Amino acid sequence: MVPDIGRGSGTHGLLVYLYGPGRREEHTDAHLVGSWDGFAPDPGRDTGLDSDPKVTLARLTAALDLRVKQAGDRAPAKHVWHCSVRTAPGDRRFSDEEWNAIAQRIVHATGIAPDGDPDGCRWIAVRHAEDHIHIVATLVRGDLRNPRLNYDFNKAQAECRRIEKEMGLRRLNAGDGTAAKNPSSAEKFKAERTGRLEASRETLREAVRQALAGADEEKEFFTRLREAGLRVKVRHAPSGDALGYNVALPGDRNRHGDPVWYPGSKLAPDLSLPKIRLRLADGTERTKPSVGGGRTDWSPPALERRSATGIAERTAVLLDRDDDGQGAAQLVGVGELLDAVAQTSPAATRAELGAAARAFERATRSHVRAERADTRALRSAARGIVQAGGALGRGEDGGTTAMLLSTLVLVTLAAARWHSARGHAQQAHASRQAAEHLRTAYRQAAATPMRVLRDQGRALPEADRRTHETTIRAVLPEQELRADSTSTKTDALIATLAQVERAGHDPETLLQQAIDMRELDTAADVNDVLVWRLRRIAQLPAHPGEAPRRLARPQTATNTVTTRVSERNAPTVAVRPGASEPRSRPTRR
Repeated sequence: MVPDIGRGSGTHGLLVYLYGPGRREEHTDAHLVGSWDGFAPDPGRDTGLDSDPKVTLARLTAALDLRVKQAGDRAPAKHVWHCSVRTAPGDRRFSDEEWNAIAQRIVHATGIAPDGDPDGCRWIAVRHAEDHIHIVATLVRGDLRNPRLNYDFNKAQAECRRIEKEMGLRRLNAGDGTAAKNPSSAEKFKAERTGRLEASRETLREAVRQALAGADEEKEFFTRLREAGLRVKVRHAPSGDALGYNVALPGDRNRHGDPVWYPGSKLAPDLSLPKIRLRLADGTERTKPSVGGGRTDWSPPALERRSATGIAERTAVLLDRDDDGQGAAQLVGVGELLDAVAQTSPAATRAELGAAARAFERATRSHVRAERADTRALRSAARGIVQAGGALGRGEDGGTTAMLLSTLVLVTLAAARWHSARGHAQQAHASRQAAEHLRTAYRQAAATPMRVLRDQGRALPEADRRTHETTIRAVLPEQELRADSTSTKTDALIATLAQVERAGHDPETLLQQAIDMRELDTAADVNDVLVWRLRRIAQLPAHPGEAPRRLARPQTATNTVTTRVSERNAPTVAVRPGASEPRSRPTRR
């Protein structure tokens, strides 16, 4: 059950709308289901011989506004309180009597008309659809004082949660006041009228987030906004310093022909210029440890996605730690990384990744203060992906996209656990939604490379297959998916282990390393996760059609060098001594 509260200054105009046909002829059988005294005139049901709906509506307006007129100048300028209350899809339909009881509970909980208070505000509840009502009240009490409406939205929402529980309705997640403002009905109708898929507010919010993803400084952020085609207006102090900014969509104008501007703070609480400056102050990581022997023959998008995968793995570990400030900061960085991936993704996965980024945006905000934790690695990964440009949906680019998405699924599930542990119901739900979109995108991106790998696994000589199946059984003794001579579930993993061995690594050692990197309980397919971890840490091509790279010499320790962000490589892997040539068969435990 969803309440939505607003205030205005025109009682008559609002009633005309509620009793009218609606903007799309959606209003049917408009009538009162409740009022302050139970005897308010009803333009929808007063059908006597002498009744005229317009006259009755004027009488209802006068009755509601009586105390406003009596208060004169003491009445608030916006004296109309309007709250729509809507049931969730799938909930049963209420009778008029039930809606009346719900309306009375809402006006009591918010302080509009407390039970037993003869001086409560005048109010009515209008029903013109099966699934919702509109509560209209005028904000002057019988003693001509204004009601105390502190936190009226929070109180209405809390009462709706109680009603859901008592009436057996779908239980919606409680909010905490950190969500971005939803588009108004007028904004939604305007979008439909002008042929846009979403309201301007939502389009601008996503565009600003994407411009911010990985931006290194304020000037770059504003440049990206303009390059995205937005109108940008920066507000300056007399000193010349920027105080804030407004954005508008080209062609989006009001009735006077002026652009419809939205301040950043009205798009989302964390998109105000002061909040953006705090994020930009963390900067991006200019240099990064790397290992010798890394491949440089892959495309920039592929290299950046490989690097981002390792950073995302470490972020998931940080989220599992009991550190509020650190975790909150990491979530903001994950949001930037998702925005960067979404705007540079191949066409086949763009819709799902955009949906994942939009869903996770809710998970980046809570009342837990993001401490000044080091998020430069995440912001650098986002910056690298944006600067590398769009990735192709095939070959190594497509494979590294699947590699990164496999890890991001686990990161968003770690975010869901982090929020759930702190009672952030909406944020935890948003994280799980993002994970589902990422899973869908992963299946699209991984379809071709995983099919090729499975074919390669099935084409191996039977003796080689048995050898690698023995390795899997030895290292994964407790896993539900066990390999045997007839199983095809591990074909891709077997093919990867064979390529790991040909590249000069010990398959058993690397498989154990891949398992130890992070938990696998939340993985939808353990084999897929291990395939991508192995291919990354062994520097194997993400697309199995690419030629694997054999190590030129054994490596037993990390060789740290400083490189630019665009030259980041995968972490050091364990290699057997004397591994310049692969052994015919590894020794088994």
